[in-house]
Amino acid sequence: MNLNKVFIIGRITNDIELRATPSGQPVTSFNVATNRVWTDKAGAKQEEAEFHSVVVWAKQAELASQFLSKGSLVMIEGRLRTRSWKDNNNVNHKVTEIISERIQFGPRSANSAGQSNYTPKAKSSAPTAPIGDNFSDPIEDLPQISVDGGEDIKPEDLPF
Repeated sequence: MNLNKVFIIGRITNDIELRATPSGQPVTSFNVATNRVWTDKAGAKQEEAEFHSVVVWAKQAELASQFLSKGSLVMIEGRLRTRSWKDNNNVNHKVTEIISERIQFGPRSANSAGQSNYTPKAKSSAPTAPIGDNFSDPIEDLPQISVDGGEDIKPEDLPF
């Protein structure tokens, strides 16, 4: 059995440009940065970033170019593809890309300049999450499920 499956969650490192193939198929490509944090043998915190090339096709490419921008949090599910070519100077090039099969957009902050339809409610108790450099941007109101003594939880009461 063979399996070629990749999941990454990271931030987009460049602006997204929508292009089209000669046959009219929408396509976009962008880079996603992921980081890894660990403690070395000496007890010091270490961190490294990895940069991934992502290619998105069809309707997902159109949506990505419309709703994502540099710094956006994104989850990509896809497969790896390595391609090679020779340039005009006869130099060999090789690149490994993630071909997106599914893309999930991260939370949108209320401070996303003109890019979000989210409008915070007055005195919202919305949870906060680190978005960009501001760690207090409300992301969305999450439904509250109260489990007080004696009440049964019904499947239709679950928000998912």
